[in-house]
Amino acid sequence: MRLFSRLSLILSLLLLSCLGMSGKEKVYYVQSPSGAVRVEIRAGENLSWSVSRDGKPVLSFSPLSMTLDDGSVFGGKDLPRKLSRRSEDVSVATTVYHKAAVRDRYNELTLHFKDYKVLFRAYDDGAAYRFVSERRKPFKVTAETAHFCFPEDREAYVPYTRKLKDNFDCQFFTSFEALYERHPLSAWKQGRMAFLPLTADGPDGMKICITESDLLDYPGMYLSNEDHDSALEALFAPYPKTIVQGGHNRLQGLVESREDYIASMPGACRFPWRIVIVVAQDRDLLACDLPWLLGTPEDPSLDFSWIRPGKVAWDWWNAWNLYGVDFRAGINNDTYKYYIDFAADNGIEYVILDEGWAVNRKADLFQVVPEINLEELVAYGRRRGVGLILWAGYWAFEKDMERVCREYSAMGIKGFKVDFMDRDDQLMVQFYARAAETAARYRLLLDFHGAFKPSGLQRTWPNVINFEGVYGLENAKWGSAEDYDAVTYEVTIPFVRLVAGPADYTQGAMRNATRGNYRPVHSEAMSQGTRCRQLAEYVVFDAPLNMLCDSPSNYLQEPECLQCIAGIPTTWDETVALEGKIGEYVAIARRKGDVWYVGALTDWNVRELTLDLSFIGEGRTMEIFRDGINADRAARDYRREFAALPSGGKVPVCMAPGGGWLAIIR
Repeated sequence: MRLFSRLSLILSLLLLSCLGMSGKEKVYYVQSPSGAVRVEIRAGENLSWSVSRDGKPVLSFSPLSMTLDDGSVFGGKDLPRKLSRRSEDVSVATTVYHKAAVRDRYNELTLHFKDYKVLFRAYDDGAAYRFVSERRKPFKVTAETAHFCFPEDREAYVPYTRKLKDNFDCQFFTSFEALYERHPLSAWKQGRMAFLPLTADGPDGMKICITESDLLDYPGMYLSNEDHDSALEALFAPYPKTIVQGGHNRLQGLVESREDYIASMPGACRFPWRIVIVVAQDRDLLACDLPWLLGTPEDPSLDFSWIRPGKVAWDWWNAWNLYGVDFRAGINNDTYKYYIDFAADNGIEYVILDEGWAVNRKADLFQVVPEINLEELVAYGRRRGVGLILWAGYWAFEKDMERVCREYSAMGIKGFKVDFMDRDDQLMVQFYARAAETAARYRLLLDFHGAFKPSGLQRTWPNVINFEGVYGLENAKWGSAEDYDAVTYEVTIPFVRLVAGPADYTQGAMRNATRGNYRPVHSEAMSQGTRCRQLAEYVVFDAPLNMLCDSPSNYLQEPECLQCIAGIPTTWDETVALEGKIGEYVAIARRKGDVWYVGALTDWNVRELTLDLSFIGEGRTMEIFRDGINADRAARDYRREFAALPSGGKVPVCMAPGGGWLAIIR
């Protein structure tokens, strides 16, 4: 009996240390498999969580709750009725991703309340939580509280939404494209909000990236800081009440009025994961898998083997500018047959017909301009082994989605680039999921433009093969040298936007400019930085559907670069983060089969790196594309050379200002 009493006392003390001493408030914890990341949760007075890494506080206790239309609160002043724990450590095969398999390894704590539960997960590179409703009847969410309270003021890379009018809510209409503004959290712009992801500095060189996943039936999350302190607060677009057709060529849905709630939900439902990625150093963000892992897995009963990632000969950026041909270039069959021939001759899988093939301002995808014969082009592409993808404005695609997918799939079209959504309220998020499901039934790919960041949908529906949500190279057509710094942005997005998932950045320019020589030219655009930078971006930037933005005529003048670009895969078996510092430089290695591709970018500074490629093994040959000796004066200057991978695997890299470096290792 004495031994039993002693054991009972020990167990009681352990329980108290886990649950806390207060009768009104209990404390729980879960930590990652390695013990690096620890999450603590308080419940009773209100629900809150904190996150630490290696014993260093990353987030102080931050409240989280959901207020419902009947006045009840998920995460209110109640204690959980029970708790449960589980762990996972499995390898997950991927369909379209930058790794053939991903390790899913975490510890999970679930707090069970009367009619809902809250799941907390701790991974070795971050933490996440989500609410799950167990109600039987539908309800509305009138507000959600999701704070991210940093223990002290931190520098952050902030993507502010555009603000076109003098009111706060106009920011919910945004294309999710912005250069990053780096400043302390306390210096947040008054009356402004930012979209996700957002990356901030952490203690001891750590980096913290906030984003979300499994966003299928709920508005997307924004962040704000009206108090100018070190805490960020979540915001959500209210549910649209009145939507009218308008905007760009009458292809957008404009919200004229909104309801007093943010989401209408069925009784039993899961809410999105709120993710705080926390890594020891910048480069660890480059290969983080949490946003993909936390998406709903694809339905195993569905067949996605038909999905064909690849490259695209794209028309819009180069303004259909062909030369040395005997026909008038433009939106017509002769031009697109030329693009198809170019793609076929160079192993490029697709050609996009961008805006202009359908009659303008009609929002009707069955009104084709007389200069285009789609059936003829599809048949021509089929004979040459090239698939066609059609650009579609949101309103035109949404209003007749089933018929559009059914009839164009039957014709032989391979997918749609859907554009100008520019919202992520609940109705728009539901559109993404509905479009993905409909397109999948007809074996069609989707590339979302005018789109919010990837949020797990690409795992649930791998036919959603790419997203924009990035301040892409299209801005070189109009962005002034004073306002548009693409080079700095390009060494920032791998640590912020690309953490969420793939981005249709649309690189590949053959006109390249130094910092002093760049200027916007709408019809014959140029890129900032060197030629090798454009080549390396095909490795550094994740894009399963990857554009060749320039004119076929320009590529044919540059056969070495064309052959290089056309030969780089768009999905990968393995990804290794090599080096990186946000806003300064980045280096990534990716493997397809037994061939490795290594890409590096720098900012406007000359950069020398030594890359450790010893993991690749010896006895290999490197095909290297490096900046030429005069690339700082003529950005198109480059050198292609061959060398043996050095014994020991240490490879020196030198990049010009705005430069890049690429190696293909066989």
